[in-house]
Amino acid sequence: MNVTGTLIQRPASLPVPTSSKSGIALLYNEESSNTSDVCLRLTRDALTIQKLDVVCTSGGQSQHRTVVLRRQAAGGLGLSIKGGAEHNVPVVISKIFKDQVADQTGKLFVGDAVLQVNGINVEHCTHEEVVHLLRTAGDEVTITVRYLREVPSFLKLPLGSPGLDQSRVSSLLFDSGCHLNGNSTAPPPPSPPANEPKYEKRWLDAVCMPLLMARVSRYKAGTDKLRSNCFEVFAWDGAGSSILQFCTAAESTDWLQAISSNISELTQENIKLLNKSCSSDDQVVHMGWACETPEGRSARRSSAFRFLALRGPYFYIFKSPPVGATDWGQPETTYNLYEVLFKVHKLWLAEDCWLQARLYLGLEHSPEQPDGDPLCFSILVGHGQSHTFRVELASDLATWEKSFQRAVFLEVQRVRCKSYMCSSQGSVLSFSVDFGSGFTCSDVTSKTVLWRYKFSQLKGSSDDGKTRVKLLFQNAESKQIETKELEFANLTAVLHCIHSFIAAKVASMDPLFMCSHSLPGPPMNS
Repeated sequence: MNVTGTLIQRPASLPVPTSSKSGIALLYNEESSNTSDVCLRLTRDALTIQKLDVVCTSGGQSQHRTVVLRRQAAGGLGLSIKGGAEHNVPVVISKIFKDQVADQTGKLFVGDAVLQVNGINVEHCTHEEVVHLLRTAGDEVTITVRYLREVPSFLKLPLGSPGLDQSRVSSLLFDSGCHLNGNSTAPPPPSPPANEPKYEKRWLDAVCMPLLMARVSRYKAGTDKLRSNCFEVFAWDGAGSSILQFCTAAESTDWLQAISSNISELTQENIKLLNKSCSSDDQVVHMGWACETPEGRSARRSSAFRFLALRGPYFYIFKSPPVGATDWGQPETTYNLYEVLFKVHKLWLAEDCWLQARLYLGLEHSPEQPDGDPLCFSILVGHGQSHTFRVELASDLATWEKSFQRAVFLEVQRVRCKSYMCSSQGSVLSFSVDFGSGFTCSDVTSKTVLWRYKFSQLKGSSDDGKTRVKLLFQNAESKQIETKELEFANLTAVLHCIHSFIAAKVASMDPLFMCSHSLPGPPMNS
């Protein structure tokens, strides 16, 4: 098998996805339980997550800022604070009142943590202690602050620029400001020296996540629990974005679809690149991420993401995307395509039409599944074993089903005939499934053909679920049903092979299938 090629480099001359957008979301860190407002910027190749920070635009680079506030007789300091050591959180500025002292300095911002008051360290002080210091600090108060890019969840602050009059009512337990500011507008402060540092809030890049071979997930890690209006984005190497949360389900779905669309486009580009360096018998039909959900005896294991690929004669399962020739030779497992069976767990109804069909026709665009039920498909393999995978969008489910149909059809066309050893009444036989002629059974020793039937003559079958199967054929002349009982070492693989060959034969005579899959050649007669 030719396994040359790589999946990481993309020539700039290739067509690229056009979906790009930007917007505000909430970033939640499960480990620290901290949240922060973020700006998302989606481009064709990457998702950039930006966080608000206070930057010095001139005259200095220190992250700490020391600001002198001159209390006015007709007003206070013009700010409110939240938090305190009794709650294991820093004291932060929660409000800055427009046109008052704190606002006029241009150096204080909502979200600043108060570190010192008149040289006294307050990082381990309670809320009331800091309030007392600010009240009794005199007419001139010197405070040192540092902007918090991540804020503890119950200190969540309003998103806004300094000077914006925030009307949100805060908890009295955490918010103190009535004694720190007045109701009158303070006179403007003297002009600052020309070399004095100037500060402003800006969106700064925090994470830039490449979308090539990336994945998204709305589920809590290792579980089948769906997050509400949330999802995570993971790069191909497993690096995550933390949890992105949105105000509405519609907004969350819109972002999820936009990111997934770009990932899909980039994947298709790399499939085309890889196929250029591979033989016609080793082409990649489709690949991408899916979450394997254990069932039966394996149900105690947690769910885990796997990278799946339909390439040449095999269905591959990887723990991580294959980015080079060596990786393609080291999958977690592989299966012969014509010996596996693809099964969709559920087809969703939408407007009295099968959603699957509407997706194929381009009439639907990946709606969320109803009632939070997962979108799953199974790969049934030999000896009664199976793998179950969950995908994020209905379009993903339709794409995998369509890709399996194409991959199996191409492999049957390539193989043309498959033979299995079997036994019947003590004799060792060879059972063959041939794309052109149908079923043939012959004696292994003498090579004598014992019987032969076309695909159209198979009228039914039954098996014991272990090794034995009865095949019911209709005699072409007498029209009588003739039963052939055979025993196989791996009965499931044989039955799947029969299914694959018959499905490929039927598909080859369906112009719609041949056209939709861009497959050459005229239909073949049975």
